[in-house]
Amino acid sequence: MMSHSVKERIKALKESSRVLGVSTNEERIDLLKRVAAGLRRDWPTIRKANEQDVAEAKEQKIGAALIKRLVFDEQKLNEVVLGLEQVAALADPVGKVLQRRLLDDGLILEQISVPIGVIGMIFESRPDALVQIVGLCIKSGNAIILKGGSEAKRTNLALVESIKQSSRGSSLGDGYVTLLESHGDVKEMLKMNDEIDLLIPRGSNAFVTYVMENTSIPVLGHSDGICHLYIDEQADLKKALPIVIDAKTQYPAACNAIETLLVHASLVDEFLPEVGKALKEANVTIHGDERTQAAIECIPLEEGDYFNEYLSLELNIRVVDSLEEAIGHIETYGSHHTDAIVSENPEAVRRFFTEVDSADVFANCSTRFADGFRFGFGAEVGISTTKIHARGPVGLDGLMSTKFLLAGSGQIVAAYSGKDAKRYLHKNLSVDAPSLVQGGSV
Repeated sequence: MMSHSVKERIKALKESSRVLGVSTNEERIDLLKRVAAGLRRDWPTIRKANEQDVAEAKEQKIGAALIKRLVFDEQKLNEVVLGLEQVAALADPVGKVLQRRLLDDGLILEQISVPIGVIGMIFESRPDALVQIVGLCIKSGNAIILKGGSEAKRTNLALVESIKQSSRGSSLGDGYVTLLESHGDVKEMLKMNDEIDLLIPRGSNAFVTYVMENTSIPVLGHSDGICHLYIDEQADLKKALPIVIDAKTQYPAACNAIETLLVHASLVDEFLPEVGKALKEANVTIHGDERTQAAIECIPLEEGDYFNEYLSLELNIRVVDSLEEAIGHIETYGSHHTDAIVSENPEAVRRFFTEVDSADVFANCSTRFADGFRFGFGAEVGISTTKIHARGPVGLDGLMSTKFLLAGSGQIVAAYSGKDAKRYLHKNLSVDAPSLVQGGSV
């Protein structure tokens, strides 16, 4: 049974979601600025908490990839503060008119954007993800329940205490955010259909899969980040080499780092020795297929390796004979996250864009660009590989739902049926005029 105190906190949060959902953009901008300033104010406390979490994680011999995600240093602080400032500067996502239609004289239909309501975020490590989701929820008018991993318990608590302290001075208060700390609360969260409108899990493949399989609440996220980079026979190799190195080594623990490099057979003699040398200098362990083994020093690749999300300095390399084979490999082993091609052939790029069924499909650039901050979303709550609701890096739009407003002047359906039925006009109108919510005329 969930404790009485947790139930009360969630009920209070539900009420706060209504207050936040009808707040003005100016109120939410003010709150975001307060939160950003508060993180800098409380940085010494946050840093100390994170150092303690990292030290304990190392003592417990937690994996290197998890520890890397756990670190919340001054660079991460600057990134999340900049993200909050960018989110504050974005256009108001609440109440945006998506379509407007004149059904008949004096009968206007509008579809507008509205907050989803209550978001539940369950995450491992990644204290920066906590700040990102809070910022996006404030801007989008959603309340947020946070449940972080025990490895980041001190950091998460310090961050939330800072956020709540900063929020108390705003007109919206601090009731829109709560942090659950007990491990047992996760199972209870997964059952809270009436209180939570959307779950966002961020963490390992096993963790995200567990969440997806144990709740009927809608889940936004991905369970794997098995990303590919294909070097086409008409690739500019001067572009290809730095793209490979960046996509694998810039931040190997990220879900958008590549796990498999596909190289066209015509480039084996010219490109593989060069890329093998560069990867070795970057301390990358290479798992190669037979043709790769014949060209460079590497570990023999096993079939199951193609399904590995290493999240570390390890990389599979496979030689393929065609674009079709590369696309087929991605379809078989990929996770529909982010995949890229390097090619100067416009037709090859067009086919790759069209035929690769992933949330992010790139040409002649690193897969590491798959990120809400880099896309200009201000921040992201994660990268979704599902096809319903939101896909790819999810920013503000992914935290919005819609509602339909219909304003008339006494119309009834009976007048539009039968022998002398009136005909609907169904005329599309500009979405730039004041909305019905803003007092627009019928």
